[in-house]
Amino acid sequence: MKRATEHAETGADKPISYGGHRFPPEVISYVVWLYFRFPLSLRMVEEMLAARGIEASYETVRRWSTKFGLGIARRIRVSALARGDNWHFDEVVVTINGKKHWLWRAVDQHGAVLDVLVQSRRDKHAAKRLMRELLKKHGRAPRDLITDKLKSYAAANKDLGLDVDHRQHKGLNNRAENSHQPTRVRDLALDRLSP
Repeated sequence: MKRATEHAETGADKPISYGGHRFPPEVISYVVWLYFRFPLSLRMVEEMLAARGIEASYETVRRWSTKFGLGIARRIRVSALARGDNWHFDEVVVTINGKKHWLWRAVDQHGAVLDVLVQSRRDKHAAKRLMRELLKKHGRAPRDLITDKLKSYAAANKDLGLDVDHRQHKGLNNRAENSHQPTRVRDLALDRLSP
């Protein structure tokens, strides 16, 4: 019986084991959340902990992030409040290994990130893929779809047969534009470091 219940526990139901660590689970989960939520380096997180009187090296932060990151993300995703029904889409160009890619992002009206997808194209097929992923993940269509003037969104919306109010206006899409700022901050920081 015990074995059957162990197999039934998956994803967010599975408890995270913090055994063998000298810090309490609250500190570990806070550190991992801090590292992934804000554009901070491992050393910055180490300094923030030191300012609060917690002595943990940047290597410890890295290990915790690797070990507990996915489990904590699953718990946050499951326990998060219901996402809004106004979806804002936007895309920004990023360079990966010298090649241009597009970082597609969808956020709700509260600024919560619904999904992020990196694709090599910026066309109807790429927009359609993002929308399909969102529909599968959230199990429902949005009430409003707000995008910039890129025609790929309207074509993908038409292909999927969604009956939503689709508004295309650059000024309305500030929610998604602002969502890209942490990525841009990281890119600028990395550009300054590169020779």
